[in-house]
Amino acid sequence: MSSSPLSKKRRLSGTETKTGSHCSSSNSVRTDLSHTPANGMAKNGNDAEIDEGLYSRQLYVLGHAAMKRMQNSNVLISGMRGLGVEIAKNVILAGVRSVTVHDQGVAEWRDLASQFYLREADLGKNRAEVSRLRLAELNNYVPVTAFTETLTGDFMTDFQVVVLTDSNIEEQQQLGEFCHAKGIKLVIADTRGLFGQLFCDFGEEMSVLDTNGEQPLSSMISMITKDNQAVVTCLDETRHGFESGDYVTFTEVQGMTELNGCSPVEIKVLGPYTFSICDTTGFMDYIRGGIVSQVKMPKKIAFKSFSSSMAEPEFVLTDFAKFDRPGQLHVGFQAVHAFQKKHNHLPAPWSKADGEEFLTLAKEVNAAQTGSAKVEQLDEALIKKLSFVAAGDLAPLNAFIGGLAAQEVMKACTGKFMPLMQWLYFDALECLPEQEGGAELTEEECAPRNCRYDGQIAVFGTKLQEMLGKQRYFLVGAGAIGCELLKNFAMIGLACGKGEVIVTDMDTIEKSNLNRQFLFRPSDVTKMKSDTAAAAVKQMNPSIRITGHQNRVGPDTERVYDDDFFESLDGVTNALDNVDARMYMDRRCVYYRKPLLESGTLGTKGNVQVVIPFLTESYSSSQDPPEKSIPICTLKNFPNAIEHTLQWARDEFEGLFKQPAENSIQYLSDPKFMERTLKLPGAQPVEVLEAVYKSLVTDCPHSWADCVAWARNHWQCQYSNNIRQLLHNFPPEQLTSSGAPFWSGPKRCPHGLDFSTSNELHLDYVVAAANLFAQSYGLKGSADRAGVIKILQDVKVTPFTPRSGVKIHVSDQELQNSNSSVDDSRLDDLKVQLPSPEASTFKLCAVDFEKDDDTNFHMDFIVASSNLRAENYDIPPADRHKSKLIAGKIIPAIATTTAAVVGLVCLELIKIIQGHKKLESFKNGFMNLALPFFAFSEPIAAPSHKVGTACLVCLSVLNM
Repeated sequence: MSSSPLSKKRRLSGTETKTGSHCSSSNSVRTDLSHTPANGMAKNGNDAEIDEGLYSRQLYVLGHAAMKRMQNSNVLISGMRGLGVEIAKNVILAGVRSVTVHDQGVAEWRDLASQFYLREADLGKNRAEVSRLRLAELNNYVPVTAFTETLTGDFMTDFQVVVLTDSNIEEQQQLGEFCHAKGIKLVIADTRGLFGQLFCDFGEEMSVLDTNGEQPLSSMISMITKDNQAVVTCLDETRHGFESGDYVTFTEVQGMTELNGCSPVEIKVLGPYTFSICDTTGFMDYIRGGIVSQVKMPKKIAFKSFSSSMAEPEFVLTDFAKFDRPGQLHVGFQAVHAFQKKHNHLPAPWSKADGEEFLTLAKEVNAAQTGSAKVEQLDEALIKKLSFVAAGDLAPLNAFIGGLAAQEVMKACTGKFMPLMQWLYFDALECLPEQEGGAELTEEECAPRNCRYDGQIAVFGTKLQEMLGKQRYFLVGAGAIGCELLKNFAMIGLACGKGEVIVTDMDTIEKSNLNRQFLFRPSDVTKMKSDTAAAAVKQMNPSIRITGHQNRVGPDTERVYDDDFFESLDGVTNALDNVDARMYMDRRCVYYRKPLLESGTLGTKGNVQVVIPFLTESYSSSQDPPEKSIPICTLKNFPNAIEHTLQWARDEFEGLFKQPAENSIQYLSDPKFMERTLKLPGAQPVEVLEAVYKSLVTDCPHSWADCVAWARNHWQCQYSNNIRQLLHNFPPEQLTSSGAPFWSGPKRCPHGLDFSTSNELHLDYVVAAANLFAQSYGLKGSADRAGVIKILQDVKVTPFTPRSGVKIHVSDQELQNSNSSVDDSRLDDLKVQLPSPEASTFKLCAVDFEKDDDTNFHMDFIVASSNLRAENYDIPPADRHKSKLIAGKIIPAIATTTAAVVGLVCLELIKIIQGHKKLESFKNGFMNLALPFFAFSEPIAAPSHKVGTACLVCLSVLNM
């Protein structure tokens, strides 16, 4: 790219409007950065509403405040080869205010190896203009504009963040100094074959509002001393998890009330349950209670300019096994620029002559360095490999570096998460053939063929390309990871010969998918994911042979995915979102001796595991510890956190609108239902038949008014009468056998509520519950609140009367003991009282919980139910967004992590297809882009077991 002086003329394509004083002629055009998309969707900017339906999963990663800051950011991305378009794709999906893509070059054959928005018909056309059309489809809220003239400081002042890819070092220096001086945040990203580089400069002072993205910790307090360095002791149910230097605030402290609502206090950790704070000698004595909560404090960080940082680099290490690699590659990438400047082209693929000259240039570059930029001894073999593959362009590496770079753009826009300080280098040399130095590769084999895989052939030669085309792979899942995998498959040429990709996913596309699953568009909502994704990647590479299925993997589909199917496969790639399905596929791969590529994401965290028959352990060989469950008695009687009330609300939903209807339907339709039910252990037969009796007899509504009356009475039972009965059994002043207050520690003393139609939350509950109750009986509901209030005026509610002899269980052990007893007389009564199935005309419908439909009353019920119970126990309520996360068990997700993880998966795929045999050639990986942190390790070797005289490893199958 040219680094010529400032230019006033500029050419843009896309939405074009002349605004501002910088336009000096009639053919000078600028982007209107507050443009409203043609479909009428709201523009981004200060006055924009966040579309929670679209950005739902991303909002759980970033939060609303960060999202709003991002919606005010205009981003320029220069360079529309594979890396640039990957960054642009992720940034547009994220929802910035606008994106301008810049490139002065035209599409070439080698671009098609990784630039998924270029087609063969686009050869010779400007990359930015062609890419803009397809990028603009990703997010209707983000205007995308193309710019095809020389970048100038005048033009760049419109942007909050500038990204440079495929740029020469002179341009990086010139624009880097300009951006640093003007406070424009800068990201520079580059890939050269199997090598990647990333640089960030976010100015002389940046405020990071949240360094790690983790939810603030909180803990209940059991004691606070009165001292000049007071010691706070937390309840010993769980470790507090704080670190020295954290800041905390206090609420609900009794006695030492001066701490409540205080400014954030810095702490020093003394142990897993204790920490010290400020001087409390002047405070009142601590009595009991209190909650301590972590507060995220802003952190100021300073960046060096590009030139200063080039001379005094700080590196983020990506692989601890390659500790000295960043310094070597810092010199090596400068040598790439030097070679390109001297010859006006990159070193020829696997050219020994160019490799020798490149090494000489690298030595000259290193000799000119000073301080930390100079390496003591150049790794000549490494530098030559950089020369051999520098002309290559690999989709998986672009996906990895592009995901990282896009995340840094989001950090620059939002102040959320710790930015990269300031250089990152990465290589995947293990992908090369295992022969020392890749000896079998020659300049002739890796020379351009004027085909779409030239960028990949430059690195691996033609033999691998032929092998890729013959592969038959099974992809399980077509969600976020599945879409990214299919894009990479199409780019690298997997199954683009005689092979085939079979992708299965039984889900349909929803609006919330569009923010990450980039193969789908708004018009695809309700279509099958697998078929739609298959059609989309066929557009990217028409040669890919792909078939879409809509099957769930499991025992039920083993007639489809049978012996013949698995034996025909070369490998399996999982793109699943649950452990059970992963373990099932792992068992199938073990049985059929097929390699398995496993990956997953959670917000900014991601992991990759490669499973090779007879070489590595299987996926199921090691497991995460089980999630900690909430004790039943905590849920039923003693909640102390909003998570408890939300789980209680989910249990209420299932127990009111799903399970009774399912059991009743079975009772009416299955002659053996009663026989099966009576065989259930303990008190379960009574519980099940009692619920059926209520559904068919006592609670059965005949009208909408009956549903409203049922909802009102259920409200009275749960939020007033049951709470008052609990307080009757355990009064506020109750003491334990040891003399301690019963209502202390994790037990919060509740209070009953009094219903009022003027209380919005009370009415929310009745409207939602009545509508769900009506749905389960096939009755028509109503959202007319005024109509509901009118019906409620005639509803009679039984006043609370304390009952004696009611057993309320304090521990799960008590509950378990109670559940083991059977009320035979009640069971006999129920068998007689239940209506005859043959005479019944009921048509019940079980309501399946669906969190993402805001019109079905499901989340309305959950939010109201949970927050009313939270009010009972003086627990701070949760808004709808947080409630949906917890009750819906939503996995936070963001496109950047998915792209980066899948890039690593496909690098491992290349190793498998290359036929690598050495354990050390493969890499399991973990990353957290928020920190940023990376860890790579050799897979654990397959365990071996001696059977007689034979030594078998895991993934062996005994033929009996």
